[in-house]
Amino acid sequence: MSFPCKPKWERRKEARPQELLSAALDLFVERGFAATRLDDVAKAAGVSKGTLYLYYSSKEELFKAVVRNGMVPLIGEAESMVDSFTGTTEELFRTLMRTWWDSVGNTKLSGLPKLMMAEAGNFPELSAFYQEEVIERGERMVASMLRRGMERKEIRDVDLEIDARLLISPMIMMMMWKHSTGVCKVDPDKLDDYLAHYIELALHGLRPLDR
Repeated sequence: MSFPCKPKWERRKEARPQELLSAALDLFVERGFAATRLDDVAKAAGVSKGTLYLYYSSKEELFKAVVRNGMVPLIGEAESMVDSFTGTTEELFRTLMRTWWDSVGNTKLSGLPKLMMAEAGNFPELSAFYQEEVIERGERMVASMLRRGMERKEIRDVDLEIDARLLISPMIMMMMWKHSTGVCKVDPDKLDDYLAHYIELALHGLRPLDR
């Protein structure tokens, strides 16, 4: 006797939180925050909506968990790199930018900046959360790299707050280009080339004027 197949969520009632976060990230990036339903996240993860609620009490809490699980640890790794790096500041900058691009720009996490730009006005609490835990912390990390370079006389004196933001902005823009096919005239396959040119331009502007 044959039995009908059970729904996917019945076969996998005990999905790990990581599976829920992965499904949520995919849907948030694809549809945006407002259009993503918890029912769809649960279905994509192969669980019931009730199982999802065992881990996350709301869509807002689920989004925060996506950011804290995906983006925040990478900032922590970058902070540790700045603190422990033994090479020159130029080498540190190259390593930071390329590692960040490999870890974020070339992954689904790269869709989060565009999502936040689009939805910040409608979800100010989430915007404030993202600003505090990702943007401001990232700016402090880059500023610490610049401070290191200034103390070692490896870069010219700069405004830490302004120039940290200026260095981060092109990285954010490249990630937005990646998720704006048909709007921006940038071939996504050439973003690695843009990154290489950005690094050289930034380093040229940071080097002491007598070099």
